[in-house]
Amino acid sequence: KGHFPTIKDFTYNEVLKFESLGQPLLNFEASSKHSVTGALMHLERGFLRIKPGTNQLAFMVSHNFGLAVLEEGIVTADGLELESKSISRMSFAKEPSVNLIKKVYKLNADGTLEIRTDMETSNTALTNHLVAVYKKTE
Repeated sequence: KGHFPTIKDFTYNEVLKFESLGQPLLNFEASSKHSVTGALMHLERGFLRIKPGTNQLAFMVSHNFGLAVLEEGIVTADGLELESKSISRMSFAKEPSVNLIKKVYKLNADGTLEIRTDMETSNTALTNHLVAVYKKTE
């Protein structure tokens, strides 16, 4: 489910894919579609890397609307906690700009993955934007 003070609430379906390519990182892909119309809404591609011997990690992600984000954080007992360290955007991206992203990934007892995304823009203080629950399919 998605919401933000400046937009209408929405629902979506999303597929996440984490894949090991034999390097000390995971390849990441996300694709979301509107839950009613099936129209493509959002694409993300990137890499998740854990600093060897620590619980520190970096998540480098590019978005199809012209955003590139470096998030850093920690691995916890049941998930990940991340905060954007840098956000770059293409020069002709529409306003408002994204200033901060915080994410919490939580592996639930039933095996589902819950991701909470909070976002701050140039117009809106940090607030919840997305809450999604994923089921493993492969």
